[in-house]
Amino acid sequence: MGTTKAQIFSEQQNELALAFKVLGHPARVAILQYASNQDSCICNDLVGEIGLAQATISQHLKELKTMGLLDGEVEGKRMCYTINLERWNKLQNEINNFFNTTKSNCC
Repeated sequence: MGTTKAQIFSEQQNELALAFKVLGHPARVAILQYASNQDSCICNDLVGEIGLAQATISQHLKELKTMGLLDGEVEGKRMCYTINLERWNKLQNEINNFFNTTKSNCC
């Protein structure tokens, strides 16, 4: 598959495409669901909860953190992650705006 030529698309289109790509993996959705039901979560909790290797969980956490959907802070020797509600709400608004401006009566 060729390059996406991101420069020919709007900033909003590129941001939404990246968000959908990050959210397009079921493990990341499971991580977000688990984290949203906790005050905080630790990577080792996710390994037991989701059933993937710690290295795999760490990679998914990195993607979610890079997207800004998770915040992480060190607590002793552990890393605690929480949902970044500000970023999550912004992304929800962007997605809602996208679908609200899309005409639904084609064809």
